[in-house]
Amino acid sequence: MKNSLYIAWKYINHNKIKTLTLIACVSIILILPISLEIILNESEVQLMSRADDTPLVVGDKGSALDLCMNTLYFDDEIPGLITMDASERIQNSGLALPVPVYIRFKVRNFPIIGTSIDYFDYRKLSLSEGRNMAVLGECVIGSSVAEALDLKVGDFVISSPESLFDIAGVYPLKMKITGILQASNTPDDFAVFTDLKTTWIIEGYGHGHQDVTKINDPTLIYERNDSVVSATSKLYHYNEITEANMDSFHFHGSLTDFPITAVLVAPNDSKSGTILQGQFLSKDEKYQIIQPSLVIDGLLQTIFRIRNVLDAIILIVGFSTILAIILIFTLSLRLRQNEINTIFKIGCTKGTIVKLLSAEIALIIVASAGICLFFLSIISFYKDELVRVLLLA
Repeated sequence: MKNSLYIAWKYINHNKIKTLTLIACVSIILILPISLEIILNESEVQLMSRADDTPLVVGDKGSALDLCMNTLYFDDEIPGLITMDASERIQNSGLALPVPVYIRFKVRNFPIIGTSIDYFDYRKLSLSEGRNMAVLGECVIGSSVAEALDLKVGDFVISSPESLFDIAGVYPLKMKITGILQASNTPDDFAVFTDLKTTWIIEGYGHGHQDVTKINDPTLIYERNDSVVSATSKLYHYNEITEANMDSFHFHGSLTDFPITAVLVAPNDSKSGTILQGQFLSKDEKYQIIQPSLVIDGLLQTIFRIRNVLDAIILIVGFSTILAIILIFTLSLRLRQNEINTIFKIGCTKGTIVKLLSAEIALIIVASAGICLFFLSIISFYKDELVRVLLLA
């Protein structure tokens, strides 16, 4: 057998193009279904793990999937907005701890999560350095954000406008980084966290500016009398909150009417959760309450149905490729007829021909298996990142 392997190696080394083509075909047949299985299994683990850790979510009466994906995985599809009144309502029920979130804005490609300090306990997040946000304009960033943008505690990030021509909408705000979270291998690693009031300032519900009562520039004052001073649109608004100007920041309107995208709900116990769900079943109810585990389970069922279709396609393509490889070997035998006749003339048997061909096939399969293992090891190592890019990005 050793001699057969040596002759087979010499033959396939001489016919490099045909050999490389066969190796590539066999490798693809092996890699595709296994890598698909690895990625789908990891996606199920990541999606369900996050959903199982989130008992209930309250949001707008729209798409439950959009609400779930935005709230849990910070997806770009923004659900219908609700108000802080929903959070107050849950708090007043005494049945659960509400954690309001406003997920709409970004720092470059990383989402800004407007929330409360309770979020970090809710998600069991801890800081690797620095401290938590404490006042307006401060933020805490995920470990992947810090690594990708080369940021450290004390640096600043600036919120991004929603479009290039967004002049009067989102307010670019410079925020100071006070802490960096430990890696949790969840979407939280790729987020910038700040308090809700800071996100409302970004949206324009609050702002800070000079004391209009002390301004003498007539181009900045629209009206002045004993009871009120009105400023013109030329009045400069601060784009950074500092100790010097913090007292000038204020909000127009009631905070309970300000927008959020959802409320994460942590029931006191299973009974409290059931009672709370019952309170949101009225026909006149303007909010919906969902169980993320049920929503994501439905999504996974759809994904797995698609996987069955892909498996069938891969099976058909694989079978066709195997037939093509058999055809290539058959044609190769015809082309090598003179070579085979020479082998017979020097006294070799049909068994020797079978050994030579078997050795060629074995070398091709071994090479393909090696390539397959190499790529599958890479896919397995980076499966977390691949799932986030392919499914959660």
